[in-house]
Amino acid sequence: MRASAAVLRADVELSPARAYPERAEHEPKWHDHIADWLTSRTVRPLKRRLHDPSRRLARILPHVEAHEAAFRAADDAGLKAAAVALRRQLRREGFRSEAVGRSFALVREVATRTLGQRHFDVQLMGGWGLLQGRLVEMETGEGKTLTATLPASTAALAGVPVHVITVNDYLAVRDAQTMGPVYEFLGLTVGVVHQELDPDARRAAYACDVTYCTNKDLAFDYLRDRVALGDSGSAAHIALQRLRGERGGADRVVLRGLHFGIVDEADSVFIDEARTPLILSASKGDDDATDVCNEALSLAREMVPGRDYVIDRRERIVDLNAAGKDRLADWSEDKHGVWTSTRGREELVRQALSALHLFARDQHYVVSEDKVQIVDEFTGRIMADRSWERGLHQMIEAKEGVPLTARRETLARITYQRLFRRYLRLAGMTGTAMEVSPEIWSIFRLDVVKVPLNRPCLRRFAPGRLFTSAEEKWRAVAELARHCARDEGRPVLIGTRSVQASEALSRVLAEHGLEHALLNAKQDSEEAEIVAAAGQPGRITVATNMAGRGTDIRLSPEVAQRGGLQVILTECHESARIDRQLYGRCARQGDPGSCVTLVSLEDELFRTYAPWLTRFGRNSGEALGQSPWLLWLLRVVAQAAAERRNA
Repeated sequence: MRASAAVLRADVELSPARAYPERAEHEPKWHDHIADWLTSRTVRPLKRRLHDPSRRLARILPHVEAHEAAFRAADDAGLKAAAVALRRQLRREGFRSEAVGRSFALVREVATRTLGQRHFDVQLMGGWGLLQGRLVEMETGEGKTLTATLPASTAALAGVPVHVITVNDYLAVRDAQTMGPVYEFLGLTVGVVHQELDPDARRAAYACDVTYCTNKDLAFDYLRDRVALGDSGSAAHIALQRLRGERGGADRVVLRGLHFGIVDEADSVFIDEARTPLILSASKGDDDATDVCNEALSLAREMVPGRDYVIDRRERIVDLNAAGKDRLADWSEDKHGVWTSTRGREELVRQALSALHLFARDQHYVVSEDKVQIVDEFTGRIMADRSWERGLHQMIEAKEGVPLTARRETLARITYQRLFRRYLRLAGMTGTAMEVSPEIWSIFRLDVVKVPLNRPCLRRFAPGRLFTSAEEKWRAVAELARHCARDEGRPVLIGTRSVQASEALSRVLAEHGLEHALLNAKQDSEEAEIVAAAGQPGRITVATNMAGRGTDIRLSPEVAQRGGLQVILTECHESARIDRQLYGRCARQGDPGSCVTLVSLEDELFRTYAPWLTRFGRNSGEALGQSPWLLWLLRVVAQAAAERRNA
């Protein structure tokens, strides 16, 4: 009885009675941080070893099985009537095991009829973990999209607004369209938010029972709501405005609050992008911006590294030293405006040096239609209508010779850490979370639980190879792709880290006479067609991280007999979890598949985070490619250093 009461109290907390429901911010004290560190790295790992958390998730299975026969025998009208009755039960009893088991059994039967897909037992376990507010690790290809329909439908039937949060527009639209028939059968409304929607369309989408959206759209919509509400964001103030018939900030908000969030690819959002500041800004006119930026760039090009400035590529910062500051002061003697301010001119030149030396075209951004557009380093996608702050974006525009956009004035800012901690109930799912479980518990209070595989994984790993130069690496990639595609008739997916690298490899493949598809930020409009064809026999696909997380490459029937999809990783990422995501595109749901890593000493990760090992490798001679231990050591050292920097 005590456990049931606890569940009911948690469910009451989710009730959308407040005008803009969200969890209050709590700033932990220093002793809280110490306790968190000790708990997450000692007590919780020990508890996980002694008691397998997945066993607790399996307790939902008998409750689901108890209702399956009745739902299977019912007609469609009977199932819809059961959904209506279930609404009352869930709102009356909360998320108790018996009520949730009935709900899961109903959703399972509806998915079987509408989608032709029946939830596996491991997906039921994953859904139960999500509804309990856990971060569920499910191996790539185990069906996280279908799993999310279980807690989303159950919570929505209980009257709780649900956000299913993905990492890009493509996945949000795809998942909402694919899973929509399940929700609609149950009498629930489903909406999808993407970057092209206007405020009214966004408001309508968030008003649905279940809303699919991206983490970035959600964050900026939340910031706009906070700006609109201002100091009038309290429930009492909003209610008073509405009673008086006044039009205030409450009428301009698009969200209904932060009730229940289910975050897909949660490790990327919670860890990789956790501290990235999300800034809402407004235009701030500056008629002299073009001339000022061009002058700063001209001076920056004349400066000498080491003498005038130093670059820390690990931290991605530029600092002027004493000689550089003196040179800048002398140059500015007969100047006016911002150049008369020591702080202002030094900031300008630092931004100019950053634009020249730390931000590369077709890696950090692309230039399209006379606009500089940022490329998301984690997803490989263009972030439309996003810009760098403090004049850096305008400096890069001046460097590329495109019209300058207006400088921006910050209105509000937040990080993903702060945003997602404000959800009344939060859950997540990903294929790669166990290695960062201490951080996830410390920041979000989410327990990470690993769900077992539905079928044994048949993924094969070939020994990796390390090359001295990028040119040697690209030749080896082309030769392997030719062998797999032409000789074996298998599809090949080649992963690169940047637009620039994908285009360089594309040129090499063309020189070898190999037809291929190219998927990067410049071809994002063709993504669905390229992904749909990537599993065909002999198909070669070159892709950035766009083909990583969430991408499901369906294999044609004959491909499985030939060994499945071949994945080639051509450059290691700063986190080994992102490498694992690319490997996870093959050998899904019992299909065969193979992976291999082909990298070079010229790769940015190795040069930046393991320079001494890189120099050692260059002196190793011709046996370099046959030294798997050196590749392993380089990878471990460089990725560990990168993750320490990002921690």
